[in-house]
Amino acid sequence: MTKKLSIIVPCYFEEETIPLFYQAVEKIKPQLTDIELEYWFINDGSTDGTLTAMKKLNQKDPVHVHYASFSRNFGKEAALYCGLKNATGDYVTVMDADLQDPPDMLPEMFKYLAQGYDCVGTRRTTRSGEPPIRSFFAKLFYKLINKISDTKMVDGARDFRLMTRQMVDAVLEMSEYNRFSKGIFSWVGFNTKYLKYPNRERAAGQTSWSFWKLFTYSIDGIINFSQFPLDLATFAGFISAFLSGIAIIFIIVRYIIHGGDPTTGWTSTICVILFISGIQLMFLGIIGKYIGKIFTEVKKRPIYIIKEKK
Repeated sequence: MTKKLSIIVPCYFEEETIPLFYQAVEKIKPQLTDIELEYWFINDGSTDGTLTAMKKLNQKDPVHVHYASFSRNFGKEAALYCGLKNATGDYVTVMDADLQDPPDMLPEMFKYLAQGYDCVGTRRTTRSGEPPIRSFFAKLFYKLINKISDTKMVDGARDFRLMTRQMVDAVLEMSEYNRFSKGIFSWVGFNTKYLKYPNRERAAGQTSWSFWKLFTYSIDGIINFSQFPLDLATFAGFISAFLSGIAIIFIIVRYIIHGGDPTTGWTSTICVILFISGIQLMFLGIIGKYIGKIFTEVKKRPIYIIKEKK
């Protein structure tokens, strides 16, 4: 019996890679026995020729290739959720258009689903080609999130995974506005197998993920799946309180040794003020982050707005 595989491809400035991606998947299609393919390309507000590339593929293969184009850039998480909402397949996979997610892994992933797994994910064993500082902070993020969160995440895990319809439906039940898919995939559970592979370079074009975007994305992940949110305000408050505490100790020791201070009381007062202010800033940063997340959730705005779909 033929079953359908929905391939979700979030795209942001991927004009060059979309045709290459389609060709790569079609090349391994004969290896997917009794599987019909359904493509869902999601244009996340790209202003280059990304949408044009999607339309060309749709005209070439209107039965299997579909696309949705947002009214503006809503982010990869919104594009991924849109793809999941529109996918009709018995199985669903999420892949990047730049071919850093190898399509040739799909046949092996199906073998594990046949063994009873609900999801087959992928994780990179190397980060060759990445700037060292990005690799360092990526490893640091996974170590941190797994220590402070009940939702465990696999180091190097990609969004690239093959899921059963049951798991996809479970993910769709989590319709929160503030999304962090790596955490959501782990939170819903299900029996998951991870396959390892070395990092691959982009097939073409330039990545839209800067270091700062990845940093803020990781902060959102920590806030969404941990009661210990980290952000700049929290760090600033902690450092201020820590340094002020050291200064207070220094003043006390100096007073004992030298027996006085030419400006008695002024320095200690300032240190106490800075110490208390630092503690307050630290907790305000934590509370403010949670209030900000609550604010965006209670407004119940749509996760994305589709301008064009076919």
